[in-house]
Amino acid sequence: MSDDAKASPDNVLIIGATSAIAEAAARLFAERGCKLHLLARDSERLAAITADLQLRGAASVASESWEASRFEDHPRLIDAAFAALGRIDIALLAHGTLPQQADCAADFTAALRELNTNAIGAVSMLTHLANRFEEQGGGTLAVITSVAGDRGRQSNYLYGAAKSMVSTFLQGLRQRLHKSGAHVLDIKPGFVDTPMTAAFEKGILWADPERVARGILRAIAKKKPVAYLPGFWRFIMLIIKHIPEPIFKRLNL
Repeated sequence: MSDDAKASPDNVLIIGATSAIAEAAARLFAERGCKLHLLARDSERLAAITADLQLRGAASVASESWEASRFEDHPRLIDAAFAALGRIDIALLAHGTLPQQADCAADFTAALRELNTNAIGAVSMLTHLANRFEEQGGGTLAVITSVAGDRGRQSNYLYGAAKSMVSTFLQGLRQRLHKSGAHVLDIKPGFVDTPMTAAFEKGILWADPERVARGILRAIAKKKPVAYLPGFWRFIMLIIKHIPEPIFKRLNL
């Protein structure tokens, strides 16, 4: 039996459930008979995913509309998720947008909007979830960040900065929650072939959402602190992080 098949949590909260990776992970959870609670912005797409997961064997599926930048709604939504599930064994945060760097560089309003979605919205939800996980004495907070957060690059440094902020927040949260029995996982995908990256030319470094989703479940089962997905991205980013600055700033990355 595979490692990820051994770990079959009963109650799973998925935030940003309409993203391609989150949907693929939700299908795996559903096939194991888990109870699911889904949050996402696109209510129509969310309804379709909910119906699909019910057919795939989920013990139950509930869903609610959610907006990352509506911080005032977050406590109520977390309370509703706990009310629906009783206990949350896994909370998977998978929401995010991929902004145009040129737009964010030209207009701080655009930059702030993307930071609120990709960084502050995640910190808000994680703050409320961490307090509840501490109270219940366990569970896993699994958060999709990005390899882009490992080093700022001219092509996407606003996005990278947002993901780096979340990763740093997760480091401290992991240390804080350790004594309570709760676990914190930072998921760092590389290039993933999703609707969000439809305009990009694909190559050998690209992975499909299903592969990444299987990696997420394995990382949760093994209680990894950080998971680069696919795993070869750990070595790619290790090289990129150690390129000397005088050389790095001349590269077209």
